Amino acid sequence: MNLKILHEVCSLPTAPFREQAVIAYARSFARQRGLKVTQDAQGNVMLELAGRKRRPRWVFAAHMDHPGFVAVKMLDAHTLLAAFRGWVLAELIGGERVRFCGKEGEIAGKVVKVRPWKYSPRAGSAEIRVEGKVAANTPGMFDQGLGRVKGKIFYSRAIDDLGGVAAALAMLDELSRSKSARPQGPVVALLTRAEEDGFGGAIAAALNRRMLGKSDRIIAIECSAQQAYARQGDGCIIRIGDKTSIFNSGLSYFLTQQARELAKTDKTFRYQRALMPGGTCEATVYDAFGLQAAAACVPLGNYHNMDQKRKKIGPEYIDINDWRNMTKLFVRIARRGHEYEEGHKALRAGFMDRYNWFKRLLAADAKPAASSDDGKRPT
Repeated sequence: MNLKILHEVCSLPTAPFREQAVIAYARSFARQRGLKVTQDAQGNVMLELAGRKRRPRWVFAAHMDHPGFVAVKMLDAHTLLAAFRGWVLAELIGGERVRFCGKEGEIAGKVVKVRPWKYSPRAGSAEIRVEGKVAANTPGMFDQGLGRVKGKIFYSRAIDDLGGVAAALAMLDELSRSKSARPQGPVVALLTRAEEDGFGGAIAAALNRRMLGKSDRIIAIECSAQQAYARQGDGCIIRIGDKTSIFNSGLSYFLTQQARELAKTDKTFRYQRALMPGGTCEATVYDAFGLQAAAACVPLGNYHNMDQKRKKIGPEYIDINDWRNMTKLFVRIARRGHEYEEGHKALRAGFMDRYNWFKRLLAADAKPAASSDDGKRPT
């Protein structure tokens, strides 16, 4: 899989409502590969690879933002007031170095004062000592370095959910290179805005039937906080639910079937299946609005840059093979998606095979139970 895409995407500047650099990258990516691009009034971007037949679409959805700063105004020549958008503990931010990424380049700074969000431990705003003037609405990120690999681990200042965006694009890159193995139905990467500040883009897409329809099969992609039972290096994760809801059972089972079959032919492929309660993901939004949604993720270290062990800000990190395996699974689902049937037809068929084998054993010694109704009231 194309690791160059992972490096490039996870090095882009972004923050909730300030995803313009990611949008520009996605549009350029689509143009180079001849993909159809749709952008709604809220800025969500959809990249579509045409299928060979008219079939329901497979939509791989990831959000383009990451918790970060947005410049409000200069208080004096070297002090910037910035809003913080997304969920990060205010107590971890004080004294941290940041970079604001504008048209003229990056401007370094250091947080000198933090104000929490009202009635919450999360950061709400900050005063930052900066090396130059920062224009209003410029996004700022923790100065934790661009995308890089050390051993089997990929680090960056932002992987949630730029790593998910990169996986969707890497899938489209793989599919678009092979003319003979094009999917039967259309395959879409839906890249949404402002997930970290209340799911704004996902809600807008769910309400817009020109963006998402009832027949779409949606796979929400995330980089989700690793759990003790869902560890890095053990494979990508078929995410059956988050801290808020459980996802579509039929779609989740189809993903599991495809992962199981892929593991038989690719000995490097590893996967897990788990509830990941570290946060709420966009699959919950799509489900709430009556759409079919399942989810996949990779286990993420230093979720939202919070190094809880050291009580400070750190780079996010993932296992590079987990990300590769998630992308492999997406390619297979895209190519085999036409086999999916709503509901549990395949699962029922398996149960019926078992039942037809042992139903004679059930009937062999079965006798009608004597009625316990003697007409008397219970005492």
